[in-house]
Amino acid sequence: MTTTTPHAGKRRKRGGVLGNAGLYIAVSVAAFLFLIPFYLIVRNSLSTDLEITGPNWKVLPSFQWGNISELFDDPTVEFGRSLWNSTVIAVLSTVGTLLFCSMAGYGLARIPYKHANKVFYAVLATLMVPTAVTFVPSFVLVSSLGWIDTYRGMIVPGLFSGFTCFLFRQYFLGFPKELEEAARVDGLGYWGAYWRIVVPNSLNFFAAIATITFISGWNAFLWPLVIGQDPSSWTVQVALSSFITNQTVNFHLIFMATAISILPLVFVFLFLQRWLVQGIAQTGIKG
Repeated sequence: MTTTTPHAGKRRKRGGVLGNAGLYIAVSVAAFLFLIPFYLIVRNSLSTDLEITGPNWKVLPSFQWGNISELFDDPTVEFGRSLWNSTVIAVLSTVGTLLFCSMAGYGLARIPYKHANKVFYAVLATLMVPTAVTFVPSFVLVSSLGWIDTYRGMIVPGLFSGFTCFLFRQYFLGFPKELEEAARVDGLGYWGAYWRIVVPNSLNFFAAIATITFISGWNAFLWPLVIGQDPSSWTVQVALSSFITNQTVNFHLIFMATAISILPLVFVFLFLQRWLVQGIAQTGIKG
């Protein structure tokens, strides 16, 4: 029989305190380093170009609130319109992706079909095809349909994602079958079980996928740049690039536009962050 001495207990307690202190210090340092870019964005957005590029660095900006009105009054860039375009594209892309990919994932996970595995492997095979390979054919197709400078051209080609379908399938494989069997006893088919049982009990996972999809849609640049050729069709990311020309670089407008454009992402992430972590953890990679 072993006994612990008071000194051993004190050493263990002291070691635990030091370990917790070290952990808090490491997390604080990581948080500080993570927040530095956001501080620079806010600081430079409220400064003049001279304060941004000048040799005399100031921690606090001169608070040039007029940069906000200058940004939205700029006749060369309809930034307000760009914000609206990005919002419409990101929201509709998120809703469409959740609908189509969740239905496809549920069908592959639950509906018995002798070729289900072959279809699933075909979906996985699309993940191995580089985006650059399908970019030109997609553009030719969208152009032939007359969807240039339209929301349809920017949204429809990306409504289905093989990776998102894979995540939904893996999640639905781990969904309790007892709930669906009880629904079928009540006379519900696959669609009824999906819409009335599975979806309401999977909101955490849907919220996680919605967060990722919304951020991806908001940050998209290359496809909206090619399809949205008219300035009235520009998204936020395309509008940001317009502040950099061969002759000039409007630093204060770039930083102000960046600060405003990341606000929706910050709000979405803060509101859905716990569902984001829980949802990804619930994918449960199963065969």
